[in-house]
Amino acid sequence: MVHAYILIQTEVGKSSAVAQAIGELEGVSAAEDVTGPYDVIARIEAPTVDDLGRLVIAKIQDVPHITRTTTCTVVHFSG
Repeated sequence: MVHAYILIQTEVGKSSAVAQAIGELEGVSAAEDVTGPYDVIARIEAPTVDDLGRLVIAKIQDVPHITRTTTCTVVHFSG
């Protein structure tokens, strides 16, 4: 499984609605509205990097009122 955090900026006053809509998408394990430079942070998971990209492009970026997303893929190092 590939995991990532999506940092999301929204239109003013829309963070709660965006977080709720994203939280209902398959592959999203959490979506919360936050303070700071981003309005919503979501944790997503998918079987492959390609599937992760499709989730972001086809589903998350389709949610109304999103102005920008930044994807931070989780990297695991084994020692």
